[in-house]
Amino acid sequence: MPLVPPLLRENQTFRRFFAAHSISLLGDQIALIALPLTAVLVLDASAAEMGLLTAAGLFPYLLFSLHAGAWVDRRGERRQKMIAADIGRTLIVASVPIAYALDVLTIEQLFVTEFLVGSLAVVFSVSNPTLFISVVPREGYVEGQSLLNGTRAFSFVAGPTIGGLLVQAVTAPVALVLDACSYVFSALFLGSISPEEPPAEEAERGHVVAGLRFIARSAVMRSSLAATATVNFFNFVFWALFVLYVTRELDVPAGTLGLILGAGAVGGVIGSLVTGRISRRIGLGPAYVVGCVLFPLPLLLVPLASGPRWLVVLMLFFAEFWSGVGVMMLDISAGAIFAALIPDRLRSRVSGAYSFVNYGVRPLGSLVGGVLGSTIGLRPTLWIGAIGALAGVLWLLPSPIPRLRDLPETEDADRPVLADQHA
Repeated sequence: MPLVPPLLRENQTFRRFFAAHSISLLGDQIALIALPLTAVLVLDASAAEMGLLTAAGLFPYLLFSLHAGAWVDRRGERRQKMIAADIGRTLIVASVPIAYALDVLTIEQLFVTEFLVGSLAVVFSVSNPTLFISVVPREGYVEGQSLLNGTRAFSFVAGPTIGGLLVQAVTAPVALVLDACSYVFSALFLGSISPEEPPAEEAERGHVVAGLRFIARSAVMRSSLAATATVNFFNFVFWALFVLYVTRELDVPAGTLGLILGAGAVGGVIGSLVTGRISRRIGLGPAYVVGCVLFPLPLLLVPLASGPRWLVVLMLFFAEFWSGVGVMMLDISAGAIFAALIPDRLRSRVSGAYSFVNYGVRPLGSLVGGVLGSTIGLRPTLWIGAIGALAGVLWLLPSPIPRLRDLPETEDADRPVLADQHA
């Protein structure tokens, strides 16, 4: 069995696209630890300011996803827009270490940085699905999604580790230089390919909400969005309190917590490796359903954890590991189904509409988690978060998804596909 997957070995265009994706993700994970540490260690940010900093990066998905998707579909040239987003993020992130060196860095600049980087990330993310299908043949969708999600899981391990070491060695703002460089390399790799993209779509009445209409008409997309939005909302209820509960109530040291979180990333890498084989054995749709269960189900071990320290740590380790496997099964299966199902002319608009709802519930879940944690307590809220996320699979069961064995046919943009369309 070859060590290098066929898609990487035989498809030079995908190889460069994959390199851009991987390097950019690694930089994102470095920034995920370096930017908040800049706020805490350099600017002595308060809890309220840290909350605003997190929200600043999430709000662009609520504000711009629908319009960004419509704009990208109307104007075309997705690769160029992704390159422009990379260059813009390079300049914005680089402004932080420059301001630090000049001793003029403020918390307000970090707010603006998060918001602008998040806004450009929206443009990048709604353009990415169309570029993906432009560089990957249909028969390679599952393998391509496995590779992209596998490198995402690996970045969850390597990024924070590299970022933490850099912060310790050269300070948090200077560590952001590597994040800025990652966007440069991403832009260079994207600039080295020239795949044939689907043509731009002419503007029409309802152009902006066409993605939402397509999702509403499609049984597969409608049930998927309901399921993943439910999982996301309750998962963020859960994660708003996870670190606080584990460190305060279970008395787990910070170093051990880092290893526990690392187990989730390792599970993600393994999940990316096995999802293709599982989907071939049980079907792509059933693999999606299994992922929707396996992602939240192990999290029930967190509020269940009790007893001696070794047992508590073991339960948390298993919770993170198997949840990491589950989220990869969910993301890879869903990504392959969506790549096949969504018509080219609506791809960016559907991506924007999906992100608008799916990412938009995340800050709401965090707020609800904080309110519930302060009123009914940490452990009851964790139970609500884990069980609520597990209930997301109920949206999938009556849909066509459990019966999908292989990739579905592309749906008509103007009418829903029949519920029994599957291999």
